[in-house]
Formats: sequence, C-alpha cells, structure tokens
Amino acid sequence: MSALATRIQAADAAVTVISDTSSITQWATRYFGDWWNATAVEPTTLCAGPVVLADVDPGQYAALGRTVTEGKHEETVYAKAPLLVAEDQHGTIRAFSPPDQLAYVSEPHTGCLTIFGTDVESVAVAASRLAREVVRGLLLRDGWTLLHASAVVIDGNAILSFGSKGAGKSTTAVLLARKSGAGLLANDRIFVRPDGSGRVQVLPWPSAAALGLGLLDALGMYDVVRERLQAGEKLHPTQDRRVTEALLEDRREPLWSPNGKELKVQLFPDQFPDWFGMDLAPRGRASLLLFPAIFPDAEPQLVDEERGLAEHDFMSGETEDRYPDVFRLIRVDGGGRAEDRERVAGLLTELPHQNVVLGHDSEAAAEFLAKVTTTA
Repeated sequence: MSALATRIQAADAAVTVISDTSSITQWATRYFGDWWNATAVEPTTLCAGPVVLADVDPGQYAALGRTVTEGKHEETVYAKAPLLVAEDQHGTIRAFSPPDQLAYVSEPHTGCLTIFGTDVESVAVAASRLAREVVRGLLLRDGWTLLHASAVVIDGNAILSFGSKGAGKSTTAVLLARKSGAGLLANDRIFVRPDGSGRVQVLPWPSAAALGLGLLDALGMYDVVRERLQAGEKLHPTQDRRVTEALLEDRREPLWSPNGKELKVQLFPDQFPDWFGMDLAPRGRASLLLFPAIFPDAEPQLVDEERGLAEHDFMSGETEDRYPDVFRLIRVDGGGRAEDRERVAGLLTELPHQNVVLGHDSEAAAEFLAKVTTTA
C-alpha cells in the first residue's frame, strides 16, 4: 500500500504525518483541520522533516519494546501512562509504553519521529499528539508564547478570555461563537507573538474541547450531542465512558468522579462547525482581554476591579508536564521563553481589559457579551 500524508501548518511551523493507514492521516486532517491548515498531500521524501511516521505494526512494536526493556533505560510518565525511554550514543531516542501499546523512535537530528502500535485508534491519537508537539516546539523556538486562555475572533480581532479553571473562559468563548457568530479560535490555550507593529498575533492550540454536561445543556448544545451519539457518531476517545452513558440516558446534571473532578464531554474540533454551525478561526490579532466570573443567579454586568495578567495565565514547562520533552521536540520551556513572555505581556497589558460577571442564563449572558465586545 502506498503511503498517505497530511500536512499541518501553523504560521511558519509545519509537520507532515505519513502512514500506510488512511484513517491515521485522516484523523490528523480532522483533528487539526481549519485551525492549523491540515490538508492531504502526496508524500515525496519520507524523512524530509519534520515528519511523523505512524503505522500499525505489532512486530515492530514488539521489537522496539525488547530493545528498550533489555537495555539501559529510564521510566517516566507521558500522557498519563508509564513510558520507558532509552537514548543511544547517536542521540536517537527509543521509547516503549506497554499500557498504550505504543513504541517510538525519535531522531531529533533529522526531525523524524516514528510511531508503531497495535491499534489504529491509539496510533492515530499518538500521531496527532506528537505532530502537535512538533509544531509547538517550532512555534516556541520562533518566539511564540503559550497562554492559558480561550479566544474568539470577530473581523480579525481576537477577544481573549482569562481565568483559573472553572472561571468561565470556555463558557465565554463558546457563548460568543454560538450566539454572536464569532469564530472560535481556542477553548483553553493560545499561542501569541508580537507582530512587529505593536499588535499581538494569536494562533489556536488544537485540542478536544471539554464541556460539562450542565454547561452543554445551558448552551443549548446537549440535545445535538445526544442525538448524534444515538445515531452512532463518536466523541473524542479521551471522554470518560460515564459521560457517554449519562448522555445516552439523558442525564444533564454535572457529573463528578470520586476524587471531585468534573467529568466532561470531549468534543473534536471539527464537531463545532459540523454539529453546531460554529466557525473555527485560524488566527487573529489580540484586541480585548476579558476576565469572567460566573455565579448562578447573577445578572450580567461589568465589575469595576483591577485584574490583569498573572503568572498562572502563562503556560510553562511545569504546567505542561503531561507531555515532558522526552522526544526532544520542544527544546525550550514548554510555554515559551521568559523574554518572549515578558514582551507579549507588556503589549497585552496595554489592551482594553473588561472584568465581567455572568449568570447561568445563557441568552442574557450572550447578549451582554455581544455588547461588551462590539468595540473590540
């Protein structure tokens, strides 16, 4: 079978996913889509990098596993699973994850990363995850910084929403995209970089969007998701099975794990336009910073208080430790260099800031947000 390829590009950073299995390259096309300009291409030279080569091959998976486990290696955790890692004298990194049934070969000197596994979906997920890490490294080394924020774009102007977990970043972005026609640029984090003219460019970080059952219902999206599931369509495989069961049983109240973590619906990026008619925005220029807070019975309003960017609004190696740089794809701090963070923070501080309080009435909140952002 001839190889297939998906080319993924964000700004000047690009990577190609190559596989003999069409569903693996199609997964990458679907996952990155309009956000990172993912397109099917003809593979020309297989290791003209950077590239991610990914295939289902139990024999190669087993052979790599033996090579790693029988030699000197270290153990770490990658994507919440144990990973055994070995590096040879030439700088080639081999890794083996028995729980995920995945094996890797990373050649940082050539920009080639190879993935073997035993299951198509696991290999497809890993290929897209590592392709995203390649692009992340390229962007961060090119002066971009990673922020913990949601964003939408209206006429090229990006409205950034900040706050700690549960503050309302995602709610604000989805309300604006769902009710006001803004393009959804990011659900939880964004790349930013000065453009040389005093403006800040904004790029998305493609990822599955996590929305709680209660929020999904308040946004008027619950019934669409449930109907699609009943029709046999799938949500992202990282979704907890208890969430799927709740959707199929038409349970709309928030769902919590025993350790107190809310279990959420995990939407693919392409399900926003396909299921809900929301546009995805591939880039924008920062124009307004929102700092939302949500209280059940609150009337939407502006709040007169000082709130600017804080350290926790910037991602870092510590906050990005779910994917430690074992494959040498990033090679800088996981959220960007300190000098780049300082430069972009200064420019963002000069932009208009709005502290907003929202209630659980999504129509009232959306109408209020539309007014607040009309001058963005």
